[in-house]
Amino acid sequence: MISSFQSGKTGQGTSTLNDIKTLVAKLDNRDGLVRHRARIALVRIGEPSVDALIEVLNNRKGYAHWEAAKALSQIGSPKATQALVEALQDDQFSIRWLAAEGLIALGHSGVKPLLEALQENPKSVRLREGAHHVIHDLVSHKSIDSPLREQLKMVLDALNDIEPSVAVPYVVMKALQMLRA
Repeated sequence: MISSFQSGKTGQGTSTLNDIKTLVAKLDNRDGLVRHRARIALVRIGEPSVDALIEVLNNRKGYAHWEAAKALSQIGSPKATQALVEALQDDQFSIRWLAAEGLIALGHSGVKPLLEALQENPKSVRLREGAHHVIHDLVSHKSIDSPLREQLKMVLDALNDIEPSVAVPYVVMKALQMLRA
């Protein structure tokens, strides 16, 4: 069955919900090759698989949790932005890393939800570390337009501050005002 998804299409031309469910179930298989093939097939299917992958990511169980994070970071759907932001606080470092990489891949569209999460929870060390990863990459690779990049540099400086939970809220508020204007 997986080989029929190699091109992202079934014999009828589109993947069905049942096909996606079958592949998602394979993300928790003990065999790493089975998981890998299922993840690759879901990535090739793309957008239609995002909702199911978000659900798996939010369940935080077994191998499937990591595979869903990896697939969502590779698909690059803005629909997964909030789930990726939430995953920055996951217990597992590898999940947090994959979530950050997914947000980096989303570029500008991931910035506002990330900043909103920082504004709501500036004391979360994991969230601040993940935000640092994302913002550092976006600023360093100039993936963001110049005025916003300057605001994000200030957020980055606040994240590096000796008391980031105090410094971050103000600069995040300023960056969000710029995004909303």
